Amino acid sequence: MKPKYWNQACQMLIEVEPFFSPLIEQYPPLSLGSRGDAFHTLARSIVGQQISVKAAQSVWLRLLAGFETFTPERVLERSIPQLRQYGLSEQKSKYISDLAKHFVNGQLNPEEWKQWEDEALIHCLTQVKGIGRWTAQMHMIFHMGRPDIFPVDDLGLKKAMVLHFARGRELRPHQMEQKGEKWKPWRTVATWYLWRSLELTP
Repeated sequence: MKPKYWNQACQMLIEVEPFFSPLIEQYPPLSLGSRGDAFHTLARSIVGQQISVKAAQSVWLRLLAGFETFTPERVLERSIPQLRQYGLSEQKSKYISDLAKHFVNGQLNPEEWKQWEDEALIHCLTQVKGIGRWTAQMHMIFHMGRPDIFPVDDLGLKKAMVLHFARGRELRPHQMEQKGEKWKPWRTVATWYLWRSLELTP
């Protein structure tokens, strides 16, 4: 489903940045928001780090098949060597175990997140081994549908901004932030359309 804020965001972006107008006309919005639970989506993001999509899918399916129910409690019943049997590296096995521990002890509680500011939630998520700022932001965009996430460390976003707003010159994160100021509070939507703009680039 389309986020409730999407149409309002698109209208504002067109007003402040005419660049977005043809993109918004051409691309229907992506469905953003919860698909599955937070533990699953964060665990899957860890599994997929630094490997191909195909390899990540294979490991993820093996991991799920190894559990009757893939929950934090069940994960903590397995040792690191046991988790490695599903195709995880030792490091990723430790990351998944640490993630499960944070859910079981209440350090990660998705029910509380709705009330949290973006930066507070990013700080909370990045306390888990294997979850950096980018991973936290992707979770907040694609799982939670937060409207104003602006992942300046994302290579696709940077490439699009360099191409369209800097005439190919290098942009530093603070310069991207400055450019994105006028897209608030809808920088998630701006980011999504900037990603789409790369599909039109040979």
